[in-house]
Amino acid sequence: MKEAFAYIIGLGAAVMMPVIFTVLGVLIGIKPAKALKSGLLVGVGFVGLGVVTALLTTSLGPALKGMTDLYHLNLPFFDLGWPAAAAVAYSCAVGAFIIPVCLGVNVVMLLTKTTRTVNIDLWNYWHFAFLGAMVFFATGSLGWAFYAAIVLYVITLCMADFTAKGFQAYYKDMDGISIPQPFCQSFTPFAVAIGWLLDRIPGFSKLDIDAEGMKRKFGLLGEPLFLGLVIGCAIGALRCDSMKGVVDSIPQILKLGVTVGAVMELIPRITGLFIEGLKPICEQTRSFVEKRFSGLKGLSIGMSPALVIGHPTTLVVSILLIPVILFLSVFLPGNKFLPLASLAGMFYLFPCVLPITKGNVPKTFVIGLVALVAGLFFVTNLTPAFTKAIAAANCDGIAVPEGFEGGAALDFASALWCWSIYHLTVTLKWIGAALAGLLALGMCAVNWLRIRGAK
Repeated sequence: MKEAFAYIIGLGAAVMMPVIFTVLGVLIGIKPAKALKSGLLVGVGFVGLGVVTALLTTSLGPALKGMTDLYHLNLPFFDLGWPAAAAVAYSCAVGAFIIPVCLGVNVVMLLTKTTRTVNIDLWNYWHFAFLGAMVFFATGSLGWAFYAAIVLYVITLCMADFTAKGFQAYYKDMDGISIPQPFCQSFTPFAVAIGWLLDRIPGFSKLDIDAEGMKRKFGLLGEPLFLGLVIGCAIGALRCDSMKGVVDSIPQILKLGVTVGAVMELIPRITGLFIEGLKPICEQTRSFVEKRFSGLKGLSIGMSPALVIGHPTTLVVSILLIPVILFLSVFLPGNKFLPLASLAGMFYLFPCVLPITKGNVPKTFVIGLVALVAGLFFVTNLTPAFTKAIAAANCDGIAVPEGFEGGAALDFASALWCWSIYHLTVTLKWIGAALAGLLALGMCAVNWLRIRGAK
């Protein structure tokens, strides 16, 4: 089972998800040709997104590496990126059984009316599997590993329900869709708490500037495309050690600027492919489940946050945060992690934040900054466990390079829910595990009351 799931996951989202959605589409009553087209469009979306994000990392990578060398920004914990976490996730028995186990939990929660989300975002189940794998390699217990993964899954489903209404109201063409992805949902508490504080700062609440407002106010200067050009050129210039170096590197600097601008322009177009491919699956899944299970009305279908990462505010804030968080990571006392490979995952921080900030760029930037600063400390704290899991999993091609003390990924280890549940289960053991379970049950109870009151 472990080897079979590792092989399937090894195919990547671009192959795995078209197959899954084609088969799912046929099973729920979509005509085979239409189901195949929907699945292929999802696959094309993943390919396009992979190409564009790889373009971003391969273009920014040398420039950022030049900056780290020039300013001596070396830190002992290496950024392995999310692929390392996904590989480890399916290297033990937790990964082999995580999909059927979580689907079973989802069915139980639907029948007990503690959720209204049907989570078919199977690719991102690796998040739950990785938490389970980390707990397994830390404790040697499959029981605790599955317990942690299930608690995270339950909390994520409840968070998806809590945010579904706002998500659907804010984003266009997202009716009936929610985001049950633990990385995204880990930033919702930050958005609520920090947003509440920012609204009470005199004058700050008047800085109501969204991406469209920036375009109207600043014209070309407010376009994500132009901001990407400026940020890319700035990063390219900062890697030079003198003005002469800047002048000599003008072609490379301009190329980097145009590349980052192109990424800002292409991502929204690619996310349109996800929407086109997933909408028929989403609509038919809702209809299929509601017809066969009495009382399951008003369902939301759990989908990948890739659907909405092309929003202009997400793009603008993500690109602005890259150089800021890079420099902050060096000066923060106690931080040992320098984010490089994970920077392309910055876009996934904001899908559930924007409905709370209403796309306000200054507010979203501050929330993202605070969340990432906290995330750097989470990563630094979890890197020893992350490194131990990598070594124990013995995955081909996944290893911490020589000269570094450990490796981790901002994409997973900076997430509040993942960090909290790991420590509650592993560090505090029985007491912490009980608290984690009570939190999950409490959220289920609140959700049950919400669902009951909505009738």
